[in-house]
Amino acid sequence: MHKIALAGNPNSGKSSIFNQLTGLRQKVANFPGVTVEKKSGKLHLPDGEEVMLVDFPGAYSLYPNSEDERVVLNVLTNPDDENFPDAVVYVADLTGLDKHLLLLTQIKDLGLPCILALNMADTAEQEGIIADNDRLSVFLQMPVVTVSGRTGANIGALKQAISTILQSEKINTPLYQPGPVEQNTLRKVQQSLGIEQPYRALLIAHHAEKLPFLLKEEKAKVAKICETEGFQGLRLQIAETMRRYQIFTPVLQAAIQKKAEKTTFSDRLDSVLTHRIFAPAIFFGVMFLVFQAVFAWAAYPMDWIESGFGFAAELLKNKLPAGWLTNLLTEGVLSGLGGIVVFVPQIAILFLLVTILEEVGYMSRAVFIFDKMMQQFGLNGRSVVALVSGGACAIPAIMSTRTIGNWKERLITILVTPLISCSARIPVYTVLIGFVVPSDRVLGIFNLQGLAFMGLYLLGIVAALGSAWVFKKILKSSEPSWLMMQLPPYRWPVWRNVGITIWEKTSSFVLGAGKVILIASVILWGLASYGPSAKMEAAEAEAMLIAQQKNLDETATGNLVAAHKIEASYAGHLGKFIEPAIRPLGFDWKIGIALITSFAAREVFVATMATIYSIGSTDDEATIHDRLAEARNPDTGAKVYTSATAASLLVFYVFALQCMSTLAVVRRETGGWKWPVVQFSFMGILAYLGSWIAFLLLS
Repeated sequence: MHKIALAGNPNSGKSSIFNQLTGLRQKVANFPGVTVEKKSGKLHLPDGEEVMLVDFPGAYSLYPNSEDERVVLNVLTNPDDENFPDAVVYVADLTGLDKHLLLLTQIKDLGLPCILALNMADTAEQEGIIADNDRLSVFLQMPVVTVSGRTGANIGALKQAISTILQSEKINTPLYQPGPVEQNTLRKVQQSLGIEQPYRALLIAHHAEKLPFLLKEEKAKVAKICETEGFQGLRLQIAETMRRYQIFTPVLQAAIQKKAEKTTFSDRLDSVLTHRIFAPAIFFGVMFLVFQAVFAWAAYPMDWIESGFGFAAELLKNKLPAGWLTNLLTEGVLSGLGGIVVFVPQIAILFLLVTILEEVGYMSRAVFIFDKMMQQFGLNGRSVVALVSGGACAIPAIMSTRTIGNWKERLITILVTPLISCSARIPVYTVLIGFVVPSDRVLGIFNLQGLAFMGLYLLGIVAALGSAWVFKKILKSSEPSWLMMQLPPYRWPVWRNVGITIWEKTSSFVLGAGKVILIASVILWGLASYGPSAKMEAAEAEAMLIAQQKNLDETATGNLVAAHKIEASYAGHLGKFIEPAIRPLGFDWKIGIALITSFAAREVFVATMATIYSIGSTDDEATIHDRLAEARNPDTGAKVYTSATAASLLVFYVFALQCMSTLAVVRRETGGWKWPVVQFSFMGILAYLGSWIAFLLLS
C-alpha cells in the first residue's frame, strides 16, 4: 500500500484537509520512540486504489527547533523508516503563502514527489487573493491544487492529483544549489554512508548527532568529515534559508495577486485581544468562562454516569449469587470502569471549548501573550492552556501539553499541572474547611469559608509556578527555548474538526489510560475487601455484636460491619502500618486508610471516611462533617478533627498527587514510569512538609 505524507506548517489547516480526505477512517498512535502523536487514515483514490495517509506534525523547516519538527526530519531523512512516504501532499495557507514554502522546497530537494495544496481558498477569495497555479506548478515542478479544508472544495481534484503523481515518472531538479563547502561535505558523507540523495546527505551532515537511526560509528564519521571540511552548521543553515527565500519570493510576487493592503478584521480584533494591558484580563475572563462551563456542564452527565454504574452494580448484586466474583464485578470492575468513564464529560467538554478557541485562532494569541512571562518559570506560552485546564481536571490538561514543542518546557508543565486544584478536590475541601474557618462574613459580602476555598486554589497556583522554577534550574536541555509561530486569521470553527478532535481525545483516554486505571482499581478493591481470614471474621462478629447491643437497623449495621472489616483488611493493615509516619501530621490510621483508598480518586476520601465512621448516607456532606466532628481518640478522648488536623489534611490534598488516573496519563505522555515516579515523589514530599508545618502552626 502506498504511503502519502501530509506535511505543512502549523496553522496551515492541515488537520482539516486530513479529516476531509479520511473522515473517520483514521487512527491515532505515536511515532516510534517518541511521544509525538501520529494520525494515519485510509484514503480511497478515484482509480480505486487505497493508500495510507499519514499526518505529519506541523513544522517550519527541516532545521528543527521542536520535537515535532525533529520527527519530520527523522522520517524524511531515513528511507527505511516505517513512515517514509512515497509522495507528499504539502498543505499551505494561500493567504500567507510566502511563510510556507521554505519547508516545501526542502522536501522537494529530497527528491520526493510532491503536491502543493493551497488551502484556505474560501478565505483567500474573500480577501481578493488570486493564485496563478500554472506559474507555481512550473516553478516548483509539482501539481498545484487550490482547496478548502473548511468547505471541502476541490478535495476530489486533490485526490485525482495524488492518483496521478503515484503513477507518474519522477522528475525533480533541486531548487537549492549548495556552496563549495556544502558540496564537498555532502559528497564525502554520500561516499562514507552510501547515500544516493545529495540533499539527504547535507541534512545528515547538519543533524547526524541527533538522528536516532544512525549508528554510533556513522555519527563519528560524519563529525570527522564536518570538522575536516570546516562545515559550520548554524551559519550554513541561515545562509541556505535566506537563499531559498531569495529564489522563491520573486516567483510568489508574480504568481499571487492581492488587493491593496488594508486593515483586516483580524487586525482590528488583535488590537484589543493582544493589547499589552487588556489582553491578559480578557484571557483570564475567557478561561474563567471555560472553566465554569466545564464545571457546570459536566456535573449532570457525570452524575448520570455515576448513577448508571451504581444502578448496574445494584442490578448485578440482585441478579447474581452472593460471593467474591459478584463483589469483584460490582465493586472492582464496575467501580474501575466508572472511574474511567466518569471523566469523559469533562474531557469532552474541555476539548470542545479549547478546540473551538483553537479553530477560531484565539489560543494562538494566548500563547503569544504569556510566553515571555511563562519562560521565567521554565514554562512555555502554551503551558497557560494546560495550567488553566487543570482547574477542571489534570487529565485532559496534561494531554493538551502535546502542543508544547520544547521537551523541557513540556515536561515541566506535565509535572506541575496536578498542583492546580481540580474539581475532584472540591468534596474534600467542602468537608474540611468548616473545621478551620468559621462561616462568618467579611464586609458583609465575602464568606470567610469561600475566601479560604479560593485561597486553596491560589496556594496550588503558587506551588505550581514555584515548582516549575525549581525544575527549570534542575533539568538540563540543550534545546533552544523560543516561540516561533504564525498568528492565523480569525475564522469560524470547522465543526467536523471539532467533533473528530473530541472523539480522538476521549477515546485515547478511555483506551489508553483506562487500562491502567481499571487494573489498579481492582487491586485497591482487593486490598480493601480482604484481609487475614481470622481477623476479618473476628471483626465482623464484633461489629454484629455491637449492632445487636445498640439495636441498630440494617443500614447502620452494614456500615458498622464495613467499618470493622476495613480496619481488619489489608488496606486497614496498611493504614496501621503508615500511622507512625503520618502521626506527625495529626493523622490516625483511619485517615491513613482514606489516604490510600483516595489514591483511586481524591473525592474517594469522603466516601472512605463515611464508611469508616459508619455514616448511613455518604451523599450528605453535612452529616459527614457532623460525624467527623464527633470522632474522638479512643485512648485520650481528644477530638480527632481539630482545626490543626483539618488544615493539615487540606494542605496535604492541595499538594499530594492522590490521583491514579493522572499518574496513568503522565506515564502514557512521557513514555515510561520514570517521570510519574518523580512527580509522585516530589508532590508527596511537598504535601508532607506542608501538612507538617500547617499542623505545627495550628496545634
